[in-house]
Amino acid sequence: MPFRIVDLLDVPDLRLSVVAARDRLDRPIEAAHVSELLRPGAWLQGGELLMTIGLLLPMDRGACRAYVHDVDAGGASCLGLGLGHELPYQEAPAPLVEAAQETGLPLLTVPHEVPFIAITKAVFAARAAEQRLALERAYEAQRRLTAAAASGRGLTAILEAWAQATGVGAAVTDPLGRIIASVGRGTEAALEAGGDLIQRVAVRGLLGSGTSIVHSAHVEVQPLGAQRLRGLLMLTGEMDPATRLLASGLVSLLSLELERRHLADEPGRRRRSALLGRLLTEGTTAEQVRDLLAAAGLATDAVRGIAIEPTADADDVVADLALAVPGGLARVTGGVVEAVVGGDLDVLEALNRFAPGFPTGIGPSVPPESAASSLRQARGLLGISRIAGRPVEAQANRSGQLLLELGNRSVLSGYADAVLGALDDADPSGDLVATLATWLDTAGSWDETSRRLGVHRHTVRNRLDKVMRVTGRRLDDGDDRFDLWLAIRGRHAAQHTPSSPGAAPQQPMPPT
Repeated sequence: MPFRIVDLLDVPDLRLSVVAARDRLDRPIEAAHVSELLRPGAWLQGGELLMTIGLLLPMDRGACRAYVHDVDAGGASCLGLGLGHELPYQEAPAPLVEAAQETGLPLLTVPHEVPFIAITKAVFAARAAEQRLALERAYEAQRRLTAAAASGRGLTAILEAWAQATGVGAAVTDPLGRIIASVGRGTEAALEAGGDLIQRVAVRGLLGSGTSIVHSAHVEVQPLGAQRLRGLLMLTGEMDPATRLLASGLVSLLSLELERRHLADEPGRRRRSALLGRLLTEGTTAEQVRDLLAAAGLATDAVRGIAIEPTADADDVVADLALAVPGGLARVTGGVVEAVVGGDLDVLEALNRFAPGFPTGIGPSVPPESAASSLRQARGLLGISRIAGRPVEAQANRSGQLLLELGNRSVLSGYADAVLGALDDADPSGDLVATLATWLDTAGSWDETSRRLGVHRHTVRNRLDKVMRVTGRRLDDGDDRFDLWLAIRGRHAAQHTPSSPGAAPQQPMPPT
């Protein structure tokens, strides 16, 4: 409890009296200060007992009102007037009492035999006792937290000890923001509403923290872990300095618990790695594959393979993926991290969090029995990912475009101009090239091309007849059609391809 005016009045040696605003005696006193200035408010910080003998204060209503308003605006908790036979006043003057009562600022009188320094000492002694008591409570709470951490009952026991000591709600999530343990009313609702804050902190790893207001409550998020992000702590509620000091110990204990869980899960990671090996073994039937996925806790109708070339410790990447993705099917083989994940997982988000900047191939979404095929495709994309400088995803209808995007821009543009240049000269509007591109994309469908372009079917036929006349190529010839398709695709790819291999892209590439 803070030291209040009523507590100061209870100090018998001071013999203080209240002469105004008796209903405001629960105000806390942070310090005691003496001033004879007529405008002392600018020199106050808030929470002070301001003492004066009224040496310079004219005792008329206007002057007293201005003085009391200035003291109150400066944040003083109360005003003390010293009385004495050799002092200006032997009792509190009526104008000052009226002004204090009107403003709601408690006015105390100090008898002549009590020096101001005695009151100052009493206030600071009480403040020191208050701080000592708060520190003792913090130490006791820290001992309870440590005992809970040593009890072997996990995260929930630690959080319960925290809530009992502080009344502040708390929750621990994994690095993707999924809740692991929580205590306190409204904590889970705050977690749901504060998801953006959790994500912002998680992206920065162990270097970040954040605060926000969620549902009118103060929310703070801290990272957990020793050398790598293992989880996140959300605290919901206002914290005084002692509680904030205790929060630092809470972060340390929770980090230790998460590291312990990480080490304890090593046999489980080895088991899941072995499961992945069996999943990829040739000759495994569809039924066996589904049983293996079920054993890993991954019940899904579609999976996809991921291959990563980590520049950091591959075992750490495997451990992070095993924690982050449902099923946790990940392993290291030949220096490459392989994982099989559910087809509905946001793979790019997980990679951005746990394997940023690493060459990565992402296989297509396939039935569980084809997981090995998806993973083979993912490994095949690692070389392309090294050149592209980003994760590369396998999609059946994008393979040719992907290869084109890796080519030299000037070569692609030169080839496209050589094949399509005559069409550009004959039709600067670009209608011929656009009609040809649409016709090729629709597998030579006149009706679909007409529908997509919004023109008559005869217009499409007339334009394509002109294409053949201008280019000298036949659309019923496979080689000619391939050259025209490659030129159109190459021109598009040149707009998104670096001028030389390995250079930074001039503008973002389309999704692959």
